Amino acid sequence: MSTTIPREPGHREPQGAGLGQRLNWLRAGVLGANDGIVSVAAVAVGVAGATSDLGPILTASSAALVGGAISMALGEYVSVSSQRDTERALIEKETRELAEMPDEELGELAELYEAKGLSAETARKVAEELTAHDALRAHLDIELGIDPDELTSPWQAALSSAIAFTLGALLPFLAILLPPAEWRVPTTFVAVLIALGLTGTISATLGGAGKRRAVVRLVVGGALALAVTWALGLLLGTSVA
Repeated sequence: MSTTIPREPGHREPQGAGLGQRLNWLRAGVLGANDGIVSVAAVAVGVAGATSDLGPILTASSAALVGGAISMALGEYVSVSSQRDTERALIEKETRELAEMPDEELGELAELYEAKGLSAETARKVAEELTAHDALRAHLDIELGIDPDELTSPWQAALSSAIAFTLGALLPFLAILLPPAEWRVPTTFVAVLIALGLTGTISATLGGAGKRRAVVRLVVGGALALAVTWALGLLLGTSVA
């Protein structure tokens, strides 16, 4: 009687991993946009508190937008590069172990499947067939959760981070520049708080967390950041004057 090899883990896990990765990217994009919203708005409102002249506000907001986007991109590039280097090192290590001690690696693979609930006989059969098909991929999947075809690109991560930050930063950038002088700060406050409420809702939905707490946390934090920077700008502007 032939043993039936359970195929669901092999077919479903990559899809689940792919979905999880996409959600992580989306969450990272939302957080990047949120950083752009708060950081550029804080700079813009702080300078607007010190002066009503459009020139300094435009200069400071532009510098915050460009500098923030570059900083986000560099940080993401370094982080993902380190992760990718680690994953590549693990792949090389696993490749070397499979070449040098294939029997031990086969036994290890069988033990891992047995630990997941398969009988010893079935686990051994699964390990043998997966090893015959693609030993490296089988070990990377169950041991390390790595898909060698889906290693994250540092350049892609950096570009995505910079774009997310820039898109978020454009909202306070336009909100502080377009209205008349007396409406700049109030318009920016309202636009930023609404945007933070939306990003809080989206991030909570993606993470399966409570929306109200996430929204309140972001809105209160954003409002506090804007109030403090505006008051500081007002104080410094008055002192300099």
